[in-house]
Amino acid sequence: MSQLRAFAAVADYLHFRDAAAAVGTSQPALSGAIAALEDALGTQLVERTTRRVLLTPAGERVARHTRRVLDALADLVDEAESARRPFTGPLHLGVIPTVAPYVLPALLRLAREEYPDLQLYVHEEQTGSLMDGLTGGRLDLLLLALPSPGLGGVEEIPLYEEDFTLIVPEGHELAGRRNLSRSALRGLDVLLLDEGHCLRDQALDVCREVGAAEAGATRAASLPTLVQLVAGGLGVTLLPQTAIDVETRPGSQLAVSRFAAPAPYRRIGLVMRSSTGRGAEFADLAVALRRAVRDLPVRVVR
Repeated sequence: MSQLRAFAAVADYLHFRDAAAAVGTSQPALSGAIAALEDALGTQLVERTTRRVLLTPAGERVARHTRRVLDALADLVDEAESARRPFTGPLHLGVIPTVAPYVLPALLRLAREEYPDLQLYVHEEQTGSLMDGLTGGRLDLLLLALPSPGLGGVEEIPLYEEDFTLIVPEGHELAGRRNLSRSALRGLDVLLLDEGHCLRDQALDVCREVGAAEAGATRAASLPTLVQLVAGGLGVTLLPQTAIDVETRPGSQLAVSRFAAPAPYRRIGLVMRSSTGRGAEFADLAVALRRAVRDLPVRVVR
């Protein structure tokens, strides 16, 4: 590469002394580099006269290619330097649907204010698809419920915990109750999300713990649909605390009941490949995310 730089300088200055000064070398060393390049290419590139330096026709063509090669090399060096700096370039983040609508505003504000050079791409998918995307290299980082499915080669960084609440129709006998026993779920028609949502599995664990059962075959593909089914009188459901303000607005015909401590809860965190070269960057992001969610109804964990 030093030979190409030497030749590019001669082509620009058409003067050995000036070209040598430009690349920071001596005239004999510059002449040696040009001669070595000519030997390697098997053609004369420079015509030396007593008064001036000229490029041969082959030298003119090689000079054009040399400039393109050196420009491409400079771009490559810049790209590598940028990649070494944290929070620059693309980051493909996968998020589960029961977290995305409620936490993304805080996350996007964090990215905009603290990481302006980060190109954030968000992919909202169910847990199984996210894990496939992570292990296959399509995604760089996941935000989902922990523990993640038992796949090898991944690491978890806990962020926060949030309690589950019981959502019932307005006028229900349990509406607005506090210190609710988990056993109150027995005999209720508990509506759940479709298969594939980790929130469904977590809610089922709570139901099984007290001997409650899922309500028939009625299921929903999203939390907004789920609460609409509750508002329509088809049953009750469990909702994570961060979703309450969005999904149970005034006029929603829904009421929130809270469990006695210790309430059932879920833990949310980041999941990354163990082999990633961005582990330190993602650990710093976790610290920033914990700060970003402090205003949400969650318990930050480390």
